Amino acid sequence: MQYTRSEAKAYARENMKGIWAAALLPFTEDGQVDEAGFRSNIEHWTQELGIEGLFISGKQGEFFSMSIAERKRSFELAAEATGGHGYTIVSCSDQNLDVVLELARHAQDVGADYIVVHAPALHFHTAQDETLKGYYKTISDAVDIGIGLWSHPASGYLMSPQLCNELADLENVVTIKYSVERSMYAELTKLASDRIQVSTASEPEWLDNIIELDWKLYLCSSPPFLLQSAKDRRMHDYTQAALAGNHEQARAISASLQPVRDAIAATKPPEKPHAHSKYWQSLLGQVGGYVRHPLLELTDAEKAATREAFEACGLEV
Repeated sequence: MQYTRSEAKAYARENMKGIWAAALLPFTEDGQVDEAGFRSNIEHWTQELGIEGLFISGKQGEFFSMSIAERKRSFELAAEATGGHGYTIVSCSDQNLDVVLELARHAQDVGADYIVVHAPALHFHTAQDETLKGYYKTISDAVDIGIGLWSHPASGYLMSPQLCNELADLENVVTIKYSVERSMYAELTKLASDRIQVSTASEPEWLDNIIELDWKLYLCSSPPFLLQSAKDRRMHDYTQAALAGNHEQARAISASLQPVRDAIAATKPPEKPHAHSKYWQSLLGQVGGYVRHPLLELTDAEKAATREAFEACGLEV
């Protein structure tokens, strides 16, 4: 680690900024992790697209289909491949707390920059704040690495801004990926942005959040490497323009990406988001690879429709 526990918040404030992407993990046809392909993608994302950080083995990365050993290996690969070109935040989320802590300690040992732990599913609960305070304090006390909170509807509930504000007081909690409606993350920004970086994964909202909420961090989803190529870095460009205060220019660049956004949305089958994103990656020259069960692959017809939309969307490759 490049910082001590007591330095975690200050280090994140200085270094956790810009566009961070949620990495998809490529699998081979026989279900193995494509390590060479993953390394290639990471090098492309960080060195050619200018993505500043990567979220590793989260929901986009299909952590739910991976063994503990595979998740640990993905941390190692990401830490090695980013080198001096980008940062990592690795997902240690699990229903079993011992697994969370085992992964967190491994992340710390292999040189990951931060970890993220999403709020667990809590069966039969009608309230959860005290449970979550104890949960995150236990994790915080057990490791020195900077921790990202993550609240999203798949947990069965959402953490309130008030609860997140309390959790922001934990010494090594440095950020939150807050997958909620705008009014909630705007409220949390007012409450806790002096202690943690507040962010959400919505690319269409990112520009407004820079301009209106003074956000410096996009954390994180797949658009940073689906909307861009080495020749066409418009998400990077509008972000830099907005951060520099050139809001009119930023809005014009962002608006020019709407055909790309529309092409992705119009062709993504509702049951196949991972497979669709991986196929789109392949059209961009990245290593998409296969999904693992229980996820489904695209049909030939779905691939053809996606390819046609890709070729017409105006993204330069």
